[in-house]
Amino acid sequence: MKSDINQLTTESRNPASAHLDEMSTAAIVTLMNQEDAKVSQSIQSQIPAITNAIDLIVPALKAGGRLIYMGAGTSGRLGVLDAAECVPTFGTDPAMVRGIIAGGDQAMTVAVEGAEDSLTLGEQDLTALHLTKNDAVVGLAASGRTPYVIGALKYANQVGAATISLACNQHAAISDIAKVAIEVTPGPEVLSGSTRLKAGTAEKMVLNMLSTISMVKIGKVYHNLMVDVKPTNEKLVIRAKHIVELATGVDADTAAQLFEAAHQDVKTAIVMALADVDAATAQTRLVKASGVVRDAL
Repeated sequence: MKSDINQLTTESRNPASAHLDEMSTAAIVTLMNQEDAKVSQSIQSQIPAITNAIDLIVPALKAGGRLIYMGAGTSGRLGVLDAAECVPTFGTDPAMVRGIIAGGDQAMTVAVEGAEDSLTLGEQDLTALHLTKNDAVVGLAASGRTPYVIGALKYANQVGAATISLACNQHAAISDIAKVAIEVTPGPEVLSGSTRLKAGTAEKMVLNMLSTISMVKIGKVYHNLMVDVKPTNEKLVIRAKHIVELATGVDADTAAQLFEAAHQDVKTAIVMALADVDAATAQTRLVKASGVVRDAL
């Protein structure tokens, strides 16, 4: 595998940037913008695979399982980022969506030598999480051949968990291991081999889809509003009240009153307004509806 790395698309040279160090600043900015425009196009062919991946993740979450991202380097950091953002956006328990990076938390800012080359470390990290068959594991590797991710996916298969791979090269090694394989190929980087660029952007866009759509499907969204947002700061309190206003059609003052009466729970406030019930009744309805606003109504 080590000898094959130079043959990967993500490692090849981009003819358009062959004289990068001689180009003007404006020319480089223009070139990078043009190259970035190719990223969303590269995802289009993978829509069926992304759909299949979400169709594995949603049942896992509904069964009480977790969505677990596994990766090294940039890929690992992107998984950690997406997992972290689910907590304030969708009000998830921090344990529900996890991002695990080879080498542990310190690898978020400092490279941990050899961590991504270990075929056993991924299994060890998943064992420490007490992986079960109800979980969904997404292996992230721009190269598609990171040993850490390969080991993690193999172990997840043994446990019976749902397995998904995300690579930025075709015919990726991790694609042969996962139950659903996503291969997004945005092409050679402007800076050869720097997969934090187009490949990283592609991975981020796919992760946005996996987490956001999964949360929509488990009832974390009403219309296109993030009704499980947690008002943990002033900005989010303002946003939460505005969501109540948008979801119910009441004026701002009424939305604020409903929000406070609902103990600052957006879903409860919405059900109170639309079903014309008190907070306790709204909460009971939501519990019976497993938190899905439409069902509670």
